[in-house]
Amino acid sequence: GGIVEESELAAALSSGRLGGAALDVFAAEPLTAAGGEVFKGVPNLILTPHIAGVTDESNVRVSDVTAAAVARHLRHSRQ
Repeated sequence: GGIVEESELAAALSSGRLGGAALDVFAAEPLTAAGGEVFKGVPNLILTPHIAGVTDESNVRVSDVTAAAVARHLRHSRQ
C-alpha cells in the first residue's frame, strides 16, 4: 500500500507495458468496491486480501522465529 500508484499500475497492465502484477496490500484499506474499481477488467492482475504471505512455509518460519525468541527470553530471564 502506498508504494505503487494503483491507477498507474492498472494503466501499465492494460497497455501491456507491464506483463503482470499481484497486490496483497492497497493504498486504502480495506479495499472497497469503489476503491477496487480502478482494477476492474485489468489483465494479468491478482488481488488478494492480505493472505498472499500465508503459506505453510511462512507459518513454519514464523513459528521458528517465535519459538527462538521465547527460548532466548527464558534463557536470559533465568540469569
